[in-house]
Amino acid sequence: MVCPTCHTESGPSLFCYVCDPYLPPTSHGLKAGIPSRLGAFLLDGLFLLGVLVAVGAVNSELPGQEATAVRVPFVGCASDGQNGPVPAPKGQERVMSIDAREAQGLAYYAATFSGVLTTNSVVLAPRGWYCFGLYGSSGSTLLVTPQPIKSNELLSAAQRRFTGPVIGSSCISGITSGRFTVARIIARIFPAQAAFVQGVIREGVEPASDFPFGPYPKDKLTFQSDRIVEYQTPPRSEGLGTDCGWLKANDSPINGAAILQGGTPDLAILNVRLPSGASHL
Repeated sequence: MVCPTCHTESGPSLFCYVCDPYLPPTSHGLKAGIPSRLGAFLLDGLFLLGVLVAVGAVNSELPGQEATAVRVPFVGCASDGQNGPVPAPKGQERVMSIDAREAQGLAYYAATFSGVLTTNSVVLAPRGWYCFGLYGSSGSTLLVTPQPIKSNELLSAAQRRFTGPVIGSSCISGITSGRFTVARIIARIFPAQAAFVQGVIREGVEPASDFPFGPYPKDKLTFQSDRIVEYQTPPRSEGLGTDCGWLKANDSPINGAAILQGGTPDLAILNVRLPSGASHL
């Protein structure tokens, strides 16, 4: 891969190691599907995958569009969790190699978890949206929505489920309490990792009935490998898109991707439900 800004040759990566602009996977095109881009980003091999979402990447590539190095505004996101509130980080514009017209409607959202700005706390989403991060021993989540997010609704026992547009990226540990969520997703779509699920069941903490094997009946799955799965949960349906707990089914589909990382394994999962008006980006 060649950086379009400094023309340095490098291996597959999210950012150029010399001048740091975003590098979209050229094999997927400027308008590749959101889950396809996420899957391609795994080539970086990060411990907890950083999720970058180009919301305009829902249509096929349009004639005349060319990637150029453009600046996208930085938006810091406050977060809260196991060790208490964390203020929104401050940052600079990010240089990205994307279509200039798309860039006008996008912003670079980032949250700080455990005092370090890590790649798993990043989302590229429509400009002018709101964001909030959550973290704990199980992992971390960054949520970006067009409506203000009330942190007390996310942290309460009666956890809020979003009924409208939302982009949510989560990185979940397979070692800590997050292993139950990881096992539940593995049971649904990663049969090659079934031994992990059986190990969690043998602990006896949660009943085997909490880990049903086999896909949700209505989900459309695309297997990129035995550790990377793209999916779509149809409108008014329960599936992987609603399994995360943050999204409630409505009249729009939920697109997403789930990726297993490392030997544990850990899970990176993305869910995207965009408003109809975002298709022009």
